[in-house]
Amino acid sequence: MPVYVTDKPLHLTSHDVVARARRLLGTRRVGHTGTLDPLATGVLVLCVDDSTKLVQFMERDSKDYLAYISLGAGTPTLDAEGPLDREEAVPPLTPEMVQRTLDQFLGPQQQVPPQYSAIQVNGQRAYAAARAGGQLDLPARDIHIHELRLLGQYPKVQDAPRTFAPDEAGRWTPAERGQTFTLPPALGEHPTLLVWARVGSGTYLRSLARDVGAQLGVPAHLSGLIRTRAGRFGLEQASPLDQLAEATPQDDLSALQLPRLEATPELAVQLRQGKRPVWPEAGRFVVTLQGQLVAVADGDGQHLRVVRAWA
Repeated sequence: MPVYVTDKPLHLTSHDVVARARRLLGTRRVGHTGTLDPLATGVLVLCVDDSTKLVQFMERDSKDYLAYISLGAGTPTLDAEGPLDREEAVPPLTPEMVQRTLDQFLGPQQQVPPQYSAIQVNGQRAYAAARAGGQLDLPARDIHIHELRLLGQYPKVQDAPRTFAPDEAGRWTPAERGQTFTLPPALGEHPTLLVWARVGSGTYLRSLARDVGAQLGVPAHLSGLIRTRAGRFGLEQASPLDQLAEATPQDDLSALQLPRLEATPELAVQLRQGKRPVWPEAGRFVVTLQGQLVAVADGDGQHLRVVRAWA
């Protein structure tokens, strides 16, 4: 039950990547664990064949990003797709002022999604309404932002670093040697913040850029975005999309960012038979134990089910 990690290229949608993966891997059963916008690059986790059952659990995983937030310029899409619809002068900002502003967005909160998004309201996609010149009333959604770090401020996005390397904690920071990323064409020369972010599922970095700008008193847009981690997988493990067929897949248990339990042979048999054991020792399954998802591995490591365990 393979799981593949790829580095999504610029300008492709996540659906485009899935379509190419189907051709490269020779299967129709491919799903991803979290959409990346066309102007974003980085980690996209693909679940193939029976591993598509894991998507419902893995799409909840936290994710890390490098985000370029350009200030003083707004766009309808909230990113570099444009066009610019608002420009204002940016007042002097110290790193301390910017970090204090970023800190205000930490923790659980509500966020209004972008109008140019795939969210549906009464069966209508928000982006379809926006392209037709309208707007949907998008309700704010519960999100959780775990960490925001200002890595630098630059007179324009063209001056911001493109080469990064991960530290021991997995946070990517500018480096002389490492991985070099490609950003979308800039919409002009605007003061730009480089931010490292760790966020919970459902967080829109485009909306965060908009809201950070608003808190600083100026319009803003996301001029570049790189996902450096999704769940257990970082860019270090990602394969180029055109080399996906030669990549080594991950097994399903290693893909799950969940607590793990080891099953006894007796319990593994009961789980396979669809029984409801009264003790929690378990193995190669996904279970809900007192409301918490747990990965459970049996002796042969070949079976995966979704069960509810009772303590």
